[in-house]
Amino acid sequence: MDSTTATAELGWMIYPSLGWEEVSGYDENMNTIRTYQVCNVFDASQNNWVRTKYIRRQGAQRIHVEMKFSVRDCSSIPKVPGSCKETFNLYYFESDSDVATKVYPAWMENPWVKVDTIAADESFSQVDLGVGMMKINTEVRSFGPVSRNGFYLAFQDYGACMSLIAVKVFYRKCPRIIRNGAIFQETLSGAESTSLVSARGTCVPNGEEVDVPIKLYCNGDGEWLVPIGRCVCKAGYESLDNETVCKAPSAVSIMHQVSRAVDSITLSWSQPDQPNGVILDYELQYYEKYTAESNSSLLRSQTNTAVIRGLKQGTIYVFQVRARTVAGFGRFSGKMFFQTMTEDEYNSSLREKLPLIIGSAAAGVVFLIAVVVLIIVCSRRGSDRTESEITDKIQHYTSGHMSPGMKIYIDPFTYEDPNEAVREFAKEIDVTCVKIEQVIGAGEFGEVCSGNLRLPGKREILVAIKTLKSGYTEKQRRDFLSEASIMGQFDHPNIIHLEGVVTKSTPVMIITEFMENGSLDSFLRQNDGQFTVIQLVGMLRGIAAGMKYLCDMNYVHRDLAARNILVNSNLVCKVSDFGLSRFLEDDTSDPTYTSALGGKIPIRWTAPEAIQYRKFTSSSDVWSYGIVMWEVMSYGERPYWDMSNQDVINAIEQDYRLPPPMDCPNALHQLMLDCWQKDRNNRPKFSQIVNTLDKMIRNPGSLKATTPLSSGVHLPLLDRSTPDFSSFSTVDEWLDAIKMGQYKENFANEDLTTFEAVSQMTMEDILKVGVILAGHQKKILNSVQMMRAQMNQIQSVEV
Repeated sequence: MDSTTATAELGWMIYPSLGWEEVSGYDENMNTIRTYQVCNVFDASQNNWVRTKYIRRQGAQRIHVEMKFSVRDCSSIPKVPGSCKETFNLYYFESDSDVATKVYPAWMENPWVKVDTIAADESFSQVDLGVGMMKINTEVRSFGPVSRNGFYLAFQDYGACMSLIAVKVFYRKCPRIIRNGAIFQETLSGAESTSLVSARGTCVPNGEEVDVPIKLYCNGDGEWLVPIGRCVCKAGYESLDNETVCKAPSAVSIMHQVSRAVDSITLSWSQPDQPNGVILDYELQYYEKYTAESNSSLLRSQTNTAVIRGLKQGTIYVFQVRARTVAGFGRFSGKMFFQTMTEDEYNSSLREKLPLIIGSAAAGVVFLIAVVVLIIVCSRRGSDRTESEITDKIQHYTSGHMSPGMKIYIDPFTYEDPNEAVREFAKEIDVTCVKIEQVIGAGEFGEVCSGNLRLPGKREILVAIKTLKSGYTEKQRRDFLSEASIMGQFDHPNIIHLEGVVTKSTPVMIITEFMENGSLDSFLRQNDGQFTVIQLVGMLRGIAAGMKYLCDMNYVHRDLAARNILVNSNLVCKVSDFGLSRFLEDDTSDPTYTSALGGKIPIRWTAPEAIQYRKFTSSSDVWSYGIVMWEVMSYGERPYWDMSNQDVINAIEQDYRLPPPMDCPNALHQLMLDCWQKDRNNRPKFSQIVNTLDKMIRNPGSLKATTPLSSGVHLPLLDRSTPDFSSFSTVDEWLDAIKMGQYKENFANEDLTTFEAVSQMTMEDILKVGVILAGHQKKILNSVQMMRAQMNQIQSVEV
């Protein structure tokens, strides 16, 4: 309990009514607090009591009370009677429940237990305009053992002129630590100040005791003393991080496809962060995706690269790899999916590469001719142009705008007839080649379906099909097909690929490659906590690479968000949904898009200058990319949680930024903050973002440092990331709120059915419940810690 945290009247019980009085006062830092004061020194036989509310002891055996108070010097009071005092008494009364009334316990030493008579080291004597020039005293007293569920404190005045400025009640405990290879749980100090409480340690995972059982002792000041025994790592494990963990070689974090052919795939992978010795070789396990893992094949490699031959064409394979040292094999990496080429794809790639090579050479020749012609033309006009103007013009054309192979995005709405843009940039597909299988969602203009596309001479492939709803206007048709006119100009592995359009029959369709895992935000929510940091960074790198490509083409997306990123079976992320945000109708019911200066924009993802002035640039896309980073690292959490759009705008204007998601590496959050610079000129370019993420992937050690939750980055926003447990009536409701509802039965089986029981859980308890996924463990532990803090705060306010 801490009376200085109270935001309203303390409401302690007073006896008699003309004794102590609750008033607003000030502490030594001139902060407003609630205090109790009494000054009936001219009345004889004073017996004034003030009693706190019921205080639960929470398992503590010895209680400490810190009192801040001021006392008037009796000699400074004119005509003071001999009964004036400069001391007061501290009492306590134990009870198993809150049973106190106005008359019980009786206002006398028995049944109350006296702790001590409290005297001031310094008293004040001067009085200035009725305000005492107070000298604040601080005294600490303790009592114990206490054994009931809780207790009350009482302060008795028997003739002093004084103020009780602040009261803090606390107990001491030794914190949970790992020492000598063993885990010691949080331990309360003993009943006496000289007590030593013995605590038994348990070895860290993959550790074992040697010689004697391992112990520590917790003293009365909450300090660990006198370690006895130790744990050592089992054979094949290495002690790391100051004897806090015993590890096997760590797992390979991620694999990359170097190349593929009809019957082979070439892969590479990163070395484990902690190999526990020199790596002897690697073992690669692989099998067809739709067969049993027991049918897998093994391949040994002396390096971190391997060519897997003898595969079936057009088949998806599952790959895992692990390292071997003298200590044995490490764990297998996560499963990665890669597909061999079909004969058609292989032959098509050869046909595509040949004109590309010829075209690049021809473009180079044309470019050189253009420069020469430009120089000649400019020189002939030298009479009215300076040499610097001619140089600037040449510089403009040679700076990349017309470099070989470089394409610049053309806005389809610059065409007098937008249908002409569709014909130029999107291939028309005969409707007989398209087979719609099922509806998988709804778009702005109609339904989104999955289906099959079989073009003449090519194999059938899975595709996504956007259809235009019937009854459309000509403007709606143009707006719908504009996405195809935009998408058809792009060709990049991290941009959704347009197969073509159907415009000569109904329904009008846009056909794209099919992305098996759907939108990134829902995919992350469905797989909460199941990816390594490196895998998440790999996804972010893909998105950044796609955005760099768009930026190089002078295209501004305007609606970059995780919902507009699609994920395929290989976890490749591709940017999608082009141009739709600018056509949103004013009556849309989607709360994501909110009116701002004449248009609908997604406030939570949009840069301040784009909200205020409709200034959309690649720099505003960078701001949105920072929000996407936050979405990815929080596994699809809604940016700014339940804040209103106006609250978000106000918070950003006051320089608040989203805090790091749980276990987010510092380096990634810093990159987010760079993307959220208020001055758009200070934000990084997408090329710089790609380079930064590449460095992180090559050096996984840079991703290990994280900011603990307690550091409180921009606390007003951080508090909203974890729901307030007091808003739920049951543990089951709380589990649903933190998206851990699948563990309801596990909690019930362990009798974890009250918030008080849940708030005491440790990581060991969470493991015992059966939560084995690291991401889920951390999410539950974080929520438990926040619950514990909220319960402590609630108790302080109640007291």
